[in-house]
Amino acid sequence: MICVQTSKETGVEQKTLPLLNWRSDRMDLCEVSINPDVGYQTHLGLGGAFTESAAVNYQGLSKASKTKLISNYFDPMKGSGYNIGRIHMNSCDFSLGNWDCQSKPDSEFSIDHYEQAILPMIRDAEDALGQKIKLVVSPWSPPSWMKTNGEMNNGGQLKPEFRAQWANYYVQFIKALQENGFEIWGLTIQNEPEAKQIWDSCLFSAEEERDFIRDYLGPALFNNNLKDIKVICWDHNRDNLYQRARVIYSDAEASKYVWGAGFHWYVDDAFDNVQAVHDAYPDKGLLFTEGCQEGGPHTGEWEVAERYGISIISDFNKWTCGWLDWNLLLDSKGGPNHVGNLCSAPVLCNASGDDIDIQPSQLYLNHLSPRFIPELSQRILSASPRDALKVVAFKRPDLKISLIVMNIGDTPVDFQINLNNQYLPTQIAARAIQTYVF
Repeated sequence: MICVQTSKETGVEQKTLPLLNWRSDRMDLCEVSINPDVGYQTHLGLGGAFTESAAVNYQGLSKASKTKLISNYFDPMKGSGYNIGRIHMNSCDFSLGNWDCQSKPDSEFSIDHYEQAILPMIRDAEDALGQKIKLVVSPWSPPSWMKTNGEMNNGGQLKPEFRAQWANYYVQFIKALQENGFEIWGLTIQNEPEAKQIWDSCLFSAEEERDFIRDYLGPALFNNNLKDIKVICWDHNRDNLYQRARVIYSDAEASKYVWGAGFHWYVDDAFDNVQAVHDAYPDKGLLFTEGCQEGGPHTGEWEVAERYGISIISDFNKWTCGWLDWNLLLDSKGGPNHVGNLCSAPVLCNASGDDIDIQPSQLYLNHLSPRFIPELSQRILSASPRDALKVVAFKRPDLKISLIVMNIGDTPVDFQINLNNQYLPTQIAARAIQTYVF
C-alpha cells in the first residue's frame, strides 16, 4: 500500500507518504468512498503527441537529457509509462513548415520526412516502455492540391473529386508506418474540423464528415485489411461534441465504421457533454485527443498542473477511456511553431536547448498515468465528500486499486477512505494531488 503526493508547497517533487493502518470502525472524518463492485469503462491509457516540434527539440538535447526525458515519460517503473501517442499525418502548426507525403496527385507517396526526427523519437520511447506505443493518426490538412483554397493553411475544404484519393492517403500512411514496425491503434478524420486556422487546417461539416466516413474512408480501411483501426470522429472541443456525434451516429452505415469520438479542452470545459454522448451512445468510445496550455510557455505555474488534473479526472469520470496530451516537449519560447502559435508543454527545454525543465503539470500527469493506472484497468465507483476534492478510482489488472485524490482548495483536508467498510484515515495537503495504490 502506497501513497504518492505532489503539492504546491513542495514544488516539482513527488513524495511517498507514510500511511496508517485500515480500521474497522468509522471515524468522525469526511469520507472518500470506493465501491469496486460498480464498474465502468475499460482504460486505454495516457500519452502525448510526437509532433515534429517535440521531436526536433528532442534531437537538440544532450544524451543525458534525452535519457531523462524519455525515462520521465515512458519508463513504466521510474516514469509515467505513457502507452499511447498521437502522430500528425502531414504537417501541423507544431511543424517547421507546411509539408505532406504526396506533393502532387501523381507523385510517389512517402513518409521519409518522418525519419528526420519523429520516428526516431518514437523508437526511443518504445525502447524505454518495453512495448509498442499505440499511435493515433490525425491529419491537420490534406495536401494543398486537394483543397478548395489551394493551400494547407487557412481552412479550405477537401475538393469532392479527391475524397477517394484522400481516403486512400490514410491507408498508405498507416501501412507505411506498419511496415516500419509501428502500431497504429486508431485515426481521427480531421483535427478541429470546425476551425479555420492560420495554420494547417481543413473544414468539415458534420454531414461532410459523416459522408466521408460512410462512402470513402470506412470502405477504404475495410478493403485494405485495416478494419481493426479505430475510427474516431470529431477531434475538436467538448462544446459541440454531442452535436457532431449525433449526426454521425444517427447514420447506421457511417456509424458502423466509427469506434467513437475524440475531443479537446479548448474554449469551455463542458464536461457534461462528454457524459451526454455516453448516455446517448453507450456502445461508442470516448478519447481525449488533445489539450495544452495556450499562450506560450508557462514555466512553473501550478494552475496549469491543476487544469490538467481537473480535466483528466473529470473526463475519466465521464467515461473517457484514454487521454492524450499535446506536445511532449517544447523549447523555452513554447515552440517551434511555423505560424507563431506558441504554447506550453509539461516538459520544456532550457534556454540553451540542451537540457529540460520538468513542469508541475508533468507530475500531475504522472499521478494519472499508466504507472498507476495500467491499460485494461476498469474505472470503479468513487464518491467525494467535498467540492474541493476531485477523485477517481480504478481496479487494475493485478486486482489492486488505484485511487487518485486531488485537493484544489487552499487548506489541507483530513479524510478517510472507505473500502468495503474498512476505513483508512489520511490527509491531503492544500493544492495537491495524491495517488493511492492498495
